[in-house]
Amino acid sequence: MRLIKIKKGLDIPIAGAPAPEIKDVPYMGPSAVYQEIEGLKAKVVVAEGDTVQRGSPLFFDKKNPDLKFVSPLAGTVKQIERGARRALYRILIEPSANQSSVAFPQYAPEALLALDRDAILQSLLQSGLLRFIQQRPFSHIADPAVTPKAIFVNGMNTAPFTPDLNVAVAGAETAFQAGLNLLTRLTDGAVHLCLAPPGPDTASALKDAQHVNIHYFEGPHPAGNSSVHIHHIDPMLPDDKVWIVRGVDLIRIGQLFISGEYPRTKLITLAGPGVKEDARAYYRVPVGMPLKDWLSDLIKAGEQRIINGDVLAGQAISIDEHMRSGATTVTVVPEGREQHFMGWLAPGINKLSASRTYLSGWFGHKRKWDLTTSTNGSPRAMVLTGLYDQYMPMNIMVDFLVRAVLAHDTTEAIQLGILETDPEDFALCAYACPSKMDLCGVIKQGLREIEEEGI
Repeated sequence: MRLIKIKKGLDIPIAGAPAPEIKDVPYMGPSAVYQEIEGLKAKVVVAEGDTVQRGSPLFFDKKNPDLKFVSPLAGTVKQIERGARRALYRILIEPSANQSSVAFPQYAPEALLALDRDAILQSLLQSGLLRFIQQRPFSHIADPAVTPKAIFVNGMNTAPFTPDLNVAVAGAETAFQAGLNLLTRLTDGAVHLCLAPPGPDTASALKDAQHVNIHYFEGPHPAGNSSVHIHHIDPMLPDDKVWIVRGVDLIRIGQLFISGEYPRTKLITLAGPGVKEDARAYYRVPVGMPLKDWLSDLIKAGEQRIINGDVLAGQAISIDEHMRSGATTVTVVPEGREQHFMGWLAPGINKLSASRTYLSGWFGHKRKWDLTTSTNGSPRAMVLTGLYDQYMPMNIMVDFLVRAVLAHDTTEAIQLGILETDPEDFALCAYACPSKMDLCGVIKQGLREIEEEGI
């Protein structure tokens, strides 16, 4: 066990944290399965009116036909919706009374330690759960043909309101250890479990996890980002391949192997200033359920922005949409459209400031703020200030990396360490950016150009 202390970063003092209690949400239909993966070309294998079981394939990736995307419930295909250029948008499924499931291979947890690698990958491909294992660089779905040099299990994401694995693993200890067991069969290297420092509330399933290397990270966000873990434990070289999986997703993978059924539900957090106080909690929800049926009575009145993910790196979605299969957090934040007298000329006692531009910057981090979506300013020219480096706990010069990407200098971007990173690693820099730049979008574009040109 190893403790790594992170000093750079910032924990945003936003109000609305979820209570550590789990609530169950019943099925609300019709449900939907989205084509969520950027760049994936989906081939639909069902038609409207078809009957499907939980775990039945709905579509697959044309680039990798073995990778299936399956139905999260049993029912009837109600509608297949397509977007621009006839690309698949989502498939709506009307649930049936009989929630039957496709039978997947079932194993005892200890048997996974000796299970053939190909058998594990086959189940992950057929169930679609391989999509929850990412491959670095470029953060794509793991390539089954690749044997990674190491696998990192993120058990301590520090982004606002992301699930605490200590809460998620309660009652799922066997599934979590089963997930760790099968990961050891997917790599010739080590499996690293990254956790927050142990305390009185730390689950025994985490601190006593078997067959993995346990590392503890202490410090402000982004201490819980997987890129930070890789950087401090086993840094990547340009030709290295590393796999990453979130702890909450690993539980679902373990459930598939020990039960032989596709998991009916997933655990998410509902939080943020826009959520009613008694509704801020953990929820065990059916994948694909309509958000409107669930959230209408749980969010506050007024114009609210619903975010699929955390408030720093998530994606805005409509309440008329459905729960995404990749979601672990739903954040609700009020839209900040108010005009303020004197604007930035005011002393700013009631405005949060990361750079201490306002008076609140000197004492405001000790309280929780009902933040809105307002950026308190419009985009402006980028200035090299070195400010970003205060929020980047990796050996990366953010100003120069961003400049290299904007100049399309992929060679310099690689030399400056872009392949070690993911766009989410720059979300905190974007939050503190005085130029209001979309740094996540910049890094994402840079990684895309490098992948197209080749390393």
